Amino acid sequence: MKLLHLCDSLFPIGGFAHSDGLEAAAAGRDGIRPDAAAASLLRAWLDTCLDEAIGRLEGPTVWQAWTAFHQRDWQTLTLLDREVVALRPSASARRSTRAMGLRLLTTWQALYPDSRNEHVLSMARDGEIAPALPVAFASASASADVDRRSTVEAFAYTRLASTVSAGMRLMPVGQTDAHVLLARLVERLPAAVDALIARDAPPESFTPAMDIAAMTQQYLHSRLFRS
Repeated sequence: MKLLHLCDSLFPIGGFAHSDGLEAAAAGRDGIRPDAAAASLLRAWLDTCLDEAIGRLEGPTVWQAWTAFHQRDWQTLTLLDREVVALRPSASARRSTRAMGLRLLTTWQALYPDSRNEHVLSMARDGEIAPALPVAFASASASADVDRRSTVEAFAYTRLASTVSAGMRLMPVGQTDAHVLLARLVERLPAAVDALIARDAPPESFTPAMDIAAMTQQYLHSRLFRS
Protein backbone atom coordinates (compact mmCIF):
# COMPACT_ATOMS: atom_id res chain seq x y z
CA MET A 1 0.00 0.00 0.00
CA LYS A 2 2.87 2.37 0.71
CA LEU A 3 4.29 1.74 -2.76
CA LEU A 4 0.92 2.63 -4.28
CA HIS A 5 0.98 5.83 -2.23
CA LEU A 6 4.50 6.66 -3.41
CA CYS A 7 3.63 6.04 -7.07
CA ASP A 8 0.31 7.91 -7.04
CA SER A 9 0.20 10.95 -9.32
CA LEU A 10 -1.20 12.88 -6.35
CA PHE A 11 2.08 12.43 -4.45
CA PRO A 12 3.58 15.95 -4.43
CA ILE A 13 7.01 15.87 -6.04
CA GLY A 14 6.37 18.43 -8.79
CA GLY A 15 6.83 15.97 -11.65
CA PHE A 16 3.94 17.58 -13.57
CA ALA A 17 6.18 20.62 -14.21
CA HIS A 18 8.86 18.72 -16.15
CA SER A 19 8.87 17.06 -19.59
CA ASP A 20 12.60 16.17 -19.67
CA GLY A 21 12.97 17.91 -23.03
CA LEU A 22 9.90 16.38 -24.68
CA GLU A 23 8.35 19.84 -25.09
CA ALA A 24 11.30 21.06 -27.16
CA ALA A 25 11.31 17.86 -29.21
CA ALA A 26 7.56 18.12 -29.85
CA ALA A 27 7.82 21.72 -31.01
CA GLY A 28 10.66 21.06 -33.44
CA ARG A 29 11.48 23.84 -35.89
CA ASP A 30 7.97 24.27 -37.29
CA GLY A 31 5.80 24.20 -34.20
CA ILE A 32 3.74 21.30 -32.79
CA ARG A 33 3.72 18.36 -35.19
CA PRO A 34 0.56 16.95 -36.85
CA ASP A 35 -1.19 13.93 -35.39
CA ALA A 36 0.68 11.12 -37.16
CA ALA A 37 4.11 12.67 -36.64
CA ALA A 38 3.32 13.44 -32.98
CA ALA A 39 2.30 9.86 -32.25
CA SER A 40 5.41 8.52 -33.98
CA LEU A 41 7.65 10.92 -32.04
CA LEU A 42 6.04 10.03 -28.71
CA ARG A 43 6.40 6.30 -29.42
CA ALA A 44 10.10 6.67 -30.25
CA TRP A 45 10.66 8.95 -27.25
CA LEU A 46 9.02 6.48 -24.85
CA ASP A 47 11.04 3.57 -26.25
CA THR A 48 14.23 5.54 -25.65
CA CYS A 49 13.07 6.43 -22.14
CA LEU A 50 12.59 2.75 -21.30
CA ASP A 51 15.63 1.31 -23.06
CA GLU A 52 18.16 4.04 -22.31
CA ALA A 53 17.08 6.59 -19.67
CA ILE A 54 15.59 3.90 -17.43
CA GLY A 55 17.41 0.82 -18.67
CA ARG A 56 20.92 2.25 -18.42
CA LEU A 57 20.81 5.35 -16.22
CA GLU A 58 17.99 5.71 -13.72
CA GLY A 59 17.02 2.04 -13.40
CA PRO A 60 20.54 0.86 -12.45
CA THR A 61 20.76 3.80 -10.04
CA VAL A 62 17.56 2.73 -8.29
CA TRP A 63 18.70 -0.92 -8.25
CA GLN A 64 22.05 -0.09 -6.62
CA ALA A 65 20.80 2.73 -4.39
CA TRP A 66 18.22 0.38 -2.83
CA THR A 67 21.03 -1.90 -1.62
CA ALA A 68 23.23 0.97 -0.45
CA PHE A 69 20.35 2.43 1.56
CA HIS A 70 19.35 -0.94 2.98
CA GLN A 71 22.94 -1.58 4.11
CA ARG A 72 23.41 2.01 5.34
CA ASP A 73 26.33 2.35 2.95
CA TRP A 74 26.14 6.13 2.79
CA GLN A 75 29.39 6.51 0.83
CA THR A 76 28.11 4.35 -2.04
CA LEU A 77 24.73 6.11 -1.96
CA THR A 78 26.48 9.49 -2.21
CA LEU A 79 28.66 8.36 -5.13
CA LEU A 80 25.61 6.99 -6.99
CA ASP A 81 23.77 10.25 -6.41
CA ARG A 82 26.62 12.36 -7.75
CA GLU A 83 27.04 10.07 -10.76
CA VAL A 84 23.40 10.10 -11.84
CA VAL A 85 23.31 13.91 -11.57
CA ALA A 86 26.60 14.35 -13.44
CA LEU A 87 25.41 12.11 -16.30
CA ARG A 88 22.72 14.66 -17.18
CA PRO A 89 24.24 17.23 -19.56
CA SER A 90 21.32 19.66 -19.23
CA ALA A 91 21.51 22.04 -16.26
CA SER A 92 17.71 22.17 -16.07
CA ALA A 93 17.55 18.36 -15.92
CA ARG A 94 20.08 18.35 -13.08
CA ARG A 95 18.03 20.92 -11.20
CA SER A 96 14.76 19.06 -11.76
CA THR A 97 16.02 15.66 -10.55
CA ARG A 98 17.46 17.32 -7.43
CA ALA A 99 14.27 19.27 -6.73
CA MET A 100 11.94 16.30 -7.22
CA GLY A 101 14.18 13.96 -5.24
CA LEU A 102 14.47 16.27 -2.26
CA ARG A 103 10.75 16.98 -2.24
CA LEU A 104 9.92 13.28 -2.48
CA LEU A 105 12.12 12.26 0.42
CA THR A 106 11.14 15.25 2.59
CA THR A 107 7.44 14.49 2.13
CA TRP A 108 7.94 10.75 2.63
CA GLN A 109 9.82 11.34 5.88
CA ALA A 110 6.99 13.57 7.13
CA LEU A 111 4.47 10.81 6.37
CA TYR A 112 6.49 7.73 7.33
CA PRO A 113 9.39 8.74 9.63
CA ASP A 114 12.50 6.58 9.38
CA SER A 115 15.93 7.22 10.90
CA ARG A 116 17.68 6.23 7.64
CA ASN A 117 15.73 8.73 5.58
CA GLU A 118 16.43 11.38 8.18
CA HIS A 119 20.14 10.62 7.78
CA VAL A 120 19.92 11.07 4.00
CA LEU A 121 18.08 14.37 4.51
CA SER A 122 20.76 15.51 6.95
CA MET A 123 23.38 14.76 4.27
CA ALA A 124 21.29 16.81 1.84
CA ARG A 125 21.25 19.74 4.27
CA ASP A 126 25.05 19.47 4.50
CA GLY A 127 25.35 19.48 0.71
CA GLU A 128 26.74 15.93 0.53
CA ILE A 129 23.85 14.52 -1.52
CA ALA A 130 21.06 15.98 -3.68
CA PRO A 131 19.28 13.50 -3.48
CA ALA A 132 18.48 12.83 -7.14
CA LEU A 133 15.02 11.43 -7.87
CA PRO A 134 16.14 7.79 -8.47
CA VAL A 135 18.10 7.79 -5.21
CA ALA A 136 15.24 9.33 -3.25
CA PHE A 137 12.73 6.86 -4.71
CA ALA A 138 14.98 3.91 -3.83
CA SER A 139 15.46 5.23 -0.30
CA ALA A 140 11.74 5.75 0.28
CA SER A 141 10.88 2.31 -1.09
CA ALA A 142 13.57 0.49 0.88
CA SER A 143 12.45 2.22 4.07
CA ALA A 144 8.91 0.93 3.38
CA ASP A 145 10.21 -2.65 2.99
CA VAL A 146 9.36 -2.75 -0.72
CA ASP A 147 11.53 -5.37 -2.40
CA ARG A 148 14.34 -4.35 -4.72
CA ARG A 149 12.88 -5.46 -8.05
CA SER A 150 9.44 -4.01 -7.35
CA THR A 151 11.13 -0.71 -6.53
CA VAL A 152 12.79 -0.57 -9.95
CA GLU A 153 9.59 -1.57 -11.77
CA ALA A 154 7.53 1.01 -9.86
CA PHE A 155 10.04 3.77 -10.53
CA ALA A 156 10.11 2.91 -14.23
CA TYR A 157 6.32 2.95 -14.44
CA THR A 158 6.00 6.34 -12.75
CA ARG A 159 8.59 7.86 -15.09
CA LEU A 160 6.92 6.44 -18.19
CA ALA A 161 3.44 7.47 -17.04
CA SER A 162 4.68 10.99 -16.33
CA THR A 163 6.12 11.20 -19.86
CA VAL A 164 2.85 9.99 -21.38
CA SER A 165 1.00 12.62 -19.36
CA ALA A 166 3.33 15.32 -20.68
CA GLY A 167 2.86 14.02 -24.22
CA MET A 168 -0.92 14.32 -23.98
CA ARG A 169 -0.59 17.95 -22.93
CA LEU A 170 1.96 18.79 -25.63
CA MET A 171 0.78 16.87 -28.70
CA PRO A 172 -2.40 16.07 -30.61
CA VAL A 173 -2.46 12.57 -29.09
CA GLY A 174 -5.70 11.38 -27.48
CA GLN A 175 -6.03 9.56 -24.16
CA THR A 176 -6.75 6.17 -25.71
CA ASP A 177 -3.83 6.36 -28.15
CA ALA A 178 -1.52 7.54 -25.38
CA HIS A 179 -2.53 4.70 -23.08
CA VAL A 180 -2.10 2.19 -25.90
CA LEU A 181 1.53 3.34 -26.00
CA LEU A 182 1.82 3.06 -22.22
CA ALA A 183 0.28 -0.43 -22.21
CA ARG A 184 2.84 -1.52 -24.81
CA LEU A 185 5.63 -0.28 -22.56
CA VAL A 186 4.14 -2.01 -19.52
CA GLU A 187 4.36 -5.30 -21.43
CA ARG A 188 8.03 -4.61 -22.25
CA LEU A 189 8.94 -3.41 -18.77
CA PRO A 190 9.65 -6.78 -17.04
CA ALA A 191 12.16 -7.77 -19.75
CA ALA A 192 13.87 -4.38 -19.52
CA VAL A 193 14.19 -4.78 -15.75
CA ASP A 194 15.50 -8.32 -16.20
CA ALA A 195 18.16 -6.97 -18.55
CA LEU A 196 19.39 -4.23 -16.23
CA ILE A 197 19.48 -6.64 -13.28
CA ALA A 198 21.46 -9.20 -15.29
CA ARG A 199 23.86 -6.49 -16.46
CA ASP A 200 24.21 -5.02 -12.93
CA ALA A 201 26.45 -2.32 -14.40
CA PRO A 202 27.17 1.21 -13.16
CA PRO A 203 24.80 3.93 -14.43
CA GLU A 204 25.62 5.17 -17.93
CA SER A 205 24.03 7.48 -20.46
CA PHE A 206 24.22 8.09 -24.21
CA THR A 207 21.05 9.76 -25.47
CA PRO A 208 22.36 12.76 -27.46
CA ALA A 209 19.09 13.66 -29.18
CA MET A 210 17.19 13.69 -25.88
CA ASP A 211 19.98 15.64 -24.20
CA ILE A 212 19.95 18.28 -26.95
CA ALA A 213 16.16 18.59 -26.62
CA ALA A 214 16.52 19.06 -22.85
CA MET A 215 19.16 21.75 -23.35
CA THR A 216 17.00 23.48 -26.00
CA GLN A 217 13.96 23.67 -23.71
CA GLN A 218 15.03 26.91 -22.03
CA TYR A 219 15.15 28.74 -25.39
CA LEU A 220 11.54 28.04 -26.42
CA HIS A 221 9.56 31.24 -26.94
CA SER A 222 6.72 29.96 -24.80
CA ARG A 223 6.48 26.73 -22.84
CA LEU A 224 4.34 24.73 -20.46
CA PHE A 225 7.14 22.94 -18.63
CA ARG A 226 10.21 24.03 -16.70
CA SER A 227 12.40 21.42 -18.37
